[in-house]
Amino acid sequence: MTFDPFNIDLPVKEIISETREHLKQKNTLIISAPPGAGKSTLLPLALMEEVWLKGQKILMLEPRRLAAKSIAMRMASLLGEEVGQSIGYRIRFEKRISKATRIEVLTEGILTRMLQSDNALEGVGLVIFDEIHERSLHADLALALCREAQDVLRPDLRIMLMSATINSSELSDRLQAEVIESKGRQYPVELIYTEACDLRLLPEITAHTLVRAVKEQSGDTLVFLPGEGEIRKCEALLKAQFPDFMIYPLYGMLSGNQQQAAIMPDRQGRRKIVLATAIAETSLTIEGIKTVVDCGFSRVSRFDPKTGLSRLETIEISKDSADQRAGRAGRLGPGVCYRMWPLATHNRLKKHRVPEILEADLSSLVLEMAAWGVEDIQELTWLSQPPLGALALASDSLHELEALDNNKITEHGRQIQKLPCHPRIAHMLLKAKEEDLLPLATDLAALLEERDPLPRETGIDINLRIEALRRHRKGDRTLKSLNKIEKVAASYRQLFDIKAGNGPVDPYETGVILVQAYPERIAHASPGTNARFMMANGKQAMASHKDDLAYEPWLAIAHVDDREHGGKIFMASALNPQDLAPLVKDRENIVWDTRKGGLIANKELRIGRIVLQSKPLRNPDEEQLVSVISKAIEKEGSTLLNFSPEFTQWQNRVLSLRTWQPDAEWPDVSTANLLKNNMDWLSPYLSNIRRSEDLAKIDLEEVLQNHLPWEKQTELDQLAPKHIGVPSGSKIRLQYQANGEAPILAVRIQEVFGLSENPKVNQGQVSVLMHLLSPASRPIQITSDLPNFWENTYFEVRKELRIRYAKHYWPENPYEAEAIRGVKRKS
Repeated sequence: MTFDPFNIDLPVKEIISETREHLKQKNTLIISAPPGAGKSTLLPLALMEEVWLKGQKILMLEPRRLAAKSIAMRMASLLGEEVGQSIGYRIRFEKRISKATRIEVLTEGILTRMLQSDNALEGVGLVIFDEIHERSLHADLALALCREAQDVLRPDLRIMLMSATINSSELSDRLQAEVIESKGRQYPVELIYTEACDLRLLPEITAHTLVRAVKEQSGDTLVFLPGEGEIRKCEALLKAQFPDFMIYPLYGMLSGNQQQAAIMPDRQGRRKIVLATAIAETSLTIEGIKTVVDCGFSRVSRFDPKTGLSRLETIEISKDSADQRAGRAGRLGPGVCYRMWPLATHNRLKKHRVPEILEADLSSLVLEMAAWGVEDIQELTWLSQPPLGALALASDSLHELEALDNNKITEHGRQIQKLPCHPRIAHMLLKAKEEDLLPLATDLAALLEERDPLPRETGIDINLRIEALRRHRKGDRTLKSLNKIEKVAASYRQLFDIKAGNGPVDPYETGVILVQAYPERIAHASPGTNARFMMANGKQAMASHKDDLAYEPWLAIAHVDDREHGGKIFMASALNPQDLAPLVKDRENIVWDTRKGGLIANKELRIGRIVLQSKPLRNPDEEQLVSVISKAIEKEGSTLLNFSPEFTQWQNRVLSLRTWQPDAEWPDVSTANLLKNNMDWLSPYLSNIRRSEDLAKIDLEEVLQNHLPWEKQTELDQLAPKHIGVPSGSKIRLQYQANGEAPILAVRIQEVFGLSENPKVNQGQVSVLMHLLSPASRPIQITSDLPNFWENTYFEVRKELRIRYAKHYWPENPYEAEAIRGVKRKS
């Protein structure tokens, strides 16, 4: 029986014909359709038999595993089939596909691996990026690779991007693709705004809002909260108030059965409350939802390239997220959304969420690009360009993990890239294999990737988690949170074809394995303190004073966040210092420390930035000393060197000539350029520099004047003289401007009687701007036209000055009067 999409009553069917026609002619398309329009289920099915596919598959990417499975099940049911026949799915460590599968729903990282295995994606005719507005790192990467494959190898490969809330015009411009919009049949959703919400009381205020919503509305309710902690607190509050309701949590760490229970209607028809994270924003249809309560917050992981650490932050959602959430109430009929913030707050929310690529650890992206063979990552088509700082940090990390060498992928790096995990975890597993510690490493990898299964009060020792996991495998099923962790560990064991390790755990072996993943988090106890550690990356980290590991001299830290006064350690293992011997480096450390007065040269034994031993360095290399001083000048030279007013005037004279004579090759002596290129002109004077005072003694004008060619030295004094003579016989210093504006001659008016025009410099091409001063050296007139001043303004000025400075000389005819210097005469 042939499937007819027009028999399915979903709003998106109105654009099926237009979509089909467009994809016959062009290879890229953007679909904009509201929640509930059916774009994720009906459109792929409607395209499955298109002639241009030539029997090839459709791949559809979903940002979340639960959505991928749910959408595949929904499409299969529309065809009257089981999942794994025409419709299949692949998610991490799980797949249901067959030779008959025509549409595969994937999570995003899986497409990247498919592309790396087959750059041309043979057998695939269409790649659909669903919910592209979420802008996950994997989606941006997969899209960049697909566009590259499309441009170079597969112009026939179709790419379709779909979303309800994306900035379609911006995306269209970026990809040079058309937009087809489905108006859909989104039912009206009434928006009810409340008072501002205190984040510290979020579960309590949410429960209070929910009580109101349940009383005022009928049907099931979907509640959005930032994370598991708030969900569990709110759940406890609600169970006491709604004993007859079914209350379900919904977040990523739950088992598949628990997630499905939250999605499906209650079998006994009882009203249901679903407490969910952002996992329920898109793609999922939770049956029976008529009301949404939105707390207005989401929890995201923010990576800081400066520290190499990530921190979880609870942030306000953007307007597009708020629209997605509200739309959940209008998928099956008219609904209501309670927004736990005022309308004024809503109006100032950001329009769109920040793309993950701008805030994430880019190690995986850089490794994938190296495996792809891309030398300049910026050349690919990115919806948002990856930040250069994060790219550089990722590259450094991958070099340390031996995945890259001189920015080229190594054989070890290729093995890392093939494993379905973060490069750090992959490196750890491969190194553990070499040391015959793989069973322990697979347990450790699963624990590192999933949420901590033990209560916080357990302590930070990760070995307690490994022991709990092994008891779980032996039949102690007390902790359900270990089910998912064991499933991941089993998947890793299957990858490496090994058996589980269920014996006692040697904590020092755990520490050695952890070091392979996080060498920069080797931590040494800070002298004289309890529970405070210095990590190899130079950052501080703290444990609880009551923790058993607080007294260990060395730790391998697995989880730590980034905080202002030192990161908090969440999981770690003790380390045997003897195991660190291969990591100890003998290093000559030459630095410039202005706070300590200048050059410091030591010979150190260190692990990362942890200094084990330090001795003064005898006979340091002079070239290295000069290089260190030069770098300090480049960074701090504006305060280290003596930029006196006299030298600043020398700079301004040269810079003025550079402006006035653009073809005369006057050098750029701006402060920024001098500091940046200080080795070019200052290096001969740095050999004996050791202290900050030594740098301050350097006569910059003399150094740079001598650095000019001889003819330029002569021209400088002729074309832009320091002083200029006036009728009184005085030589007055000129004040030059860095931007080439007219030099200023500030002179008492009595000294220029008889002067008929403004003096000139630069071979008479530039007039001097005169600041005429009173006998007390106060400005009385600024003029670039001295004759006009004498003829039209002087007589008015003279009246006032004769009264104020009665003892001074104020002639009636300034043209013929004698200019005087420092002599008081009556008029």
